[in-house]
Amino acid sequence: MVSDLDLEFNEREQHILKLLVDHYISQGQPVGSRTLSRLPGIDISAASVRNVMGDLEQMGLLKSPHTSAGRVPTSKAFRVFVDTLLEVQPVDESSITRMRTALDPNLSDQNLVTVASNYLSGFTRMAGMVTVPRRDEPPMKQVEFIPLSDKRVLVVLIINDKEVQNRIIHTEQDYSKDDLDKFARMLNTEYLGRPLQEVRDLLRQDLQKTRSNMSQTMQLMIDVAGKIFDEEGETDSAADNMVVAGETNLMGHSDLHDVKKLRELFEAFEAKREIYHLLEQCVSADGVQIFIGRESGYDALGECSLVTAPYEMDGKVLGVLGVVGPKRMAYDHVIPVVDLTSKLLSAALNSQNQTDKR
Repeated sequence: MVSDLDLEFNEREQHILKLLVDHYISQGQPVGSRTLSRLPGIDISAASVRNVMGDLEQMGLLKSPHTSAGRVPTSKAFRVFVDTLLEVQPVDESSITRMRTALDPNLSDQNLVTVASNYLSGFTRMAGMVTVPRRDEPPMKQVEFIPLSDKRVLVVLIINDKEVQNRIIHTEQDYSKDDLDKFARMLNTEYLGRPLQEVRDLLRQDLQKTRSNMSQTMQLMIDVAGKIFDEEGETDSAADNMVVAGETNLMGHSDLHDVKKLRELFEAFEAKREIYHLLEQCVSADGVQIFIGRESGYDALGECSLVTAPYEMDGKVLGVLGVVGPKRMAYDHVIPVVDLTSKLLSAALNSQNQTDKR
């Protein structure tokens, strides 16, 4: 995001603000003028530092959390810091090598995004998230039905050698293993090799046709198969389209100690809907995007920052990944990690795509 703040800073104010934000991120405690005056690179008295801090507070960049003399940065200060004062640190070569190895192109899309999400979480000690690649619908290779209890059936959709989708559907009656095997053979004969969207459309058409000329077995097969692709069976919900890892890491950050705010945040992770839609807004963005506090538009993220980056294949954006953590995060380390992960995930998907074309 580009800062829309119209603030005039002199060199001294910028320097003091940068040192204060750096110190606050490192220590997590309100910063006083005496503390700042003792830091390397400060060549003015504590009284002069105090005056500069007063000016910064009037600009809405600093605030006092309680009656102590210390000050902490506001969301506005973090925005200025990220946009104009931050110096990012490169990711070390060993971490790059580990991540490149972990993101094996031979993995399925689901496993790739799970690895990426876990890496983001583990490296930053915050919550990592990745939306599942939005590829064109793959052709169906095979479908199998397995009877369960209470009029339920496990549907196994085999897309290719790497991807298998499992769904549970609820039927109007119990079916035997023989019945379900017969349905599966009919479905595989009729729709084998067709894209899932096409299969979905054809089944819905068949469901709407007059069934007088259909055999009872065919009618039952259409009824069962149709439930795979109805609104409840489709896997287009936020919960299925995003992988989140490391939510509990956030409990270890003192900035997020408020029980009510933590509960709201965990509920947002559980539902995933709002966070998924927020990530979806970043699909068309170029490069790393940073939302600080209420810039996200969601109350649950009011005390957090979200750093995101899109990933792509053959120049087409397939999804977005990111990290959620406290506003007091080490942006100089988190930003390059998010950027690197998006590039390595893109590289793995591109390599996978080239292999599939051979």
